[in-house]
Formats: sequence, C-alpha cells, structure tokens
Amino acid sequence: MTDRFKNWEYPEVIDGQPTKYHWIVQGVGGFSLGYKTDIGAFTYINASEGVVIQDFVQLGSHCSVYSSSTIDGKKGCVTLKKNCRIGTHSTVMPGVTIGENTIIGAHSFVNKDIPDNVLAYGSPIKIIKSLDSE
Repeated sequence: MTDRFKNWEYPEVIDGQPTKYHWIVQGVGGFSLGYKTDIGAFTYINASEGVVIQDFVQLGSHCSVYSSSTIDGKKGCVTLKKNCRIGTHSTVMPGVTIGENTIIGAHSFVNKDIPDNVLAYGSPIKIIKSLDSE
C-alpha cells in the first residue's frame, strides 16, 4: 500500500463536478475525506446528510453512497471506517457504518451496519466470515 499512495494528495472536490479521478460528490459541506483514500471512477457520493470516509479506505468504481434516499425518505450519515474496502458497483444506503478493515464484495447492497474485520457481500448484504484470525 505504501508504494500505491507514495505521491497521494487530497483531490479538489467541487459540489456536483467530477474530480480529476472522475468521481462526484453532491453536498460537499457534509463530506469528509480521509488520508490516502482511493475512490474509483464514476462513483457517486450523496453527502447531504453527511458522509465520512476515514483513512486508507478503498471504494471501487461505479459505487453509490447515499446519505439521503428519495425513494423511502431515509436519511443519515454514512461512515466508512479506516481501511475498509468496498467492491465495484456496490451501493451504500443512508445511516450505514462499515467497520474498520471490513471487505464488502462487488455488487453488494449495503442497507445495514457492518462490523469491523468481516467479509460481507450480497444483495442484501450478508456477513460471510470474520477476518480476525487472518
């Protein structure tokens, strides 16, 4: 990981406009980006109710992170804890916290909190196994 982020810098994030890495945040006033994060191209982040991305988080391409849902009216801050990894094309719903060192598989629908140090995937999300022993 050290080589990958050797020259890492915080990207300029302007509301509703793609970053130089081609991901978008709406509601930048509620957006907090940690150190040495990696957000994939074409990811959409709705931070109107708050999105906190802690250090060393990896978020795959084409993901969606919603702090507010227009479908069911749910609202709440989303927290992606340190060193969690979220696979491509996954969706994270309002009010969800994904734990430290947790891995979310590709194409997952995350509609509930996921604890630290687990592997989880699916639609809806299911915890598959603990990563504590690895």
